Parts: sequence; C-alpha cells; structure tokens
Amino acid sequence: MRFAEREVILKDGRTCILKPTLPEYAQEMIDYMKVTAAETDYLLRYPDEVHFTLEAEEELLGKILDDPYTIMMMALVDGKVAGNGSINGIGSKRKICHRSSLAIALYKEYWSLGIGKAMIEYMTELARSAGWKQVDLEVVAENIQAQRVYEKCGFVETGRRHNALRSDDGTYHDEILMYKEL
Repeated sequence: MRFAEREVILKDGRTCILKPTLPEYAQEMIDYMKVTAAETDYLLRYPDEVHFTLEAEEELLGKILDDPYTIMMMALVDGKVAGNGSINGIGSKRKICHRSSLAIALYKEYWSLGIGKAMIEYMTELARSAGWKQVDLEVVAENIQAQRVYEKCGFVETGRRHNALRSDDGTYHDEILMYKEL
C-alpha cells in the first residue's frame, strides 16, 4: 500500500519518519531481520533463518507497495531504519476476509521511544481506511513490554496459545492472542 509519510516526535526529541517500505530499502530490511532476530527471543525466526536474496526482497517489497490491502511500514530515525511493521489480510474466504494480522519489530536501540506505538496507531488507521474490520496479533507471553504497548493502542487479550513457540534450547513459550476492532 502506498500511503503518506508521517513525522513523529520521539520521547528523546528526535524526529521519526513513518513511510512505506520501498524496494530500494531491500538490503536494509534483510539486515534488519537478521539483527532484530538476534536481539530478542520474542520474534518468530532466528538470524540464520533469514534467507532472502536482495532481488527477491526487492520484488516482494514492490508487490506489497502496489497491494492496496497490505501495509508495510518502516520507521526512519536520523536517516537510519529503526523498525518495520506490517498488516496483512488473514485470508480471502468470506468468513475471515474482515480480519488482518499485525507484526512489528524495532532495533533494540529504538525501544521505549514511542516508535512502536506510533507505527501501530498509523498502521491500524490505514487498515481501517483499507476496509479491514479487525486486526489480530500474537505476542510471546513473556514480552510484557510489547503487551503494554498493544494495550495502549486499544488491543485486548482474547486467549492464549500454549507452547506456541519452541526455542532451540528446548523451552516452550505461550503466545497471547490479542485483537482490536477497527
């Protein structure tokens, strides 16, 4: 989806630009996926599971940019990628076509500055304008900080998926299911 850039003033006074994730940022997105996966256990992949080629990532970002029902947003601070988020449809079947799913991650150095909240609020605003009626998400049960941000943005807990994630060390983690009506 193409959408207007938005400026946000962060808690530390810097300016953050929220904008579509463009194909020319493909290498930065590949690097971002590898680094953020190494910075926290709360994401779905490990760094060694990022196998995107530059060409494939450029093609994917181009398709997303031209899809009016898929939102991919990046946050830039001081000209550097700070994070990325997306909202995608759950499926095209009539019984579920009103639902979408949110995912977001930030580089650790940008946590607690208000970027995540600003991205979520703007993405859900765009999702509403695209016709979605509901946004769902899953968050690792131990990720209390993210849960608080989601709650501030109007998401409510709807359940729990037990042992949803299995870490390489053999430990299991529940996911908290949350949603927001648009």
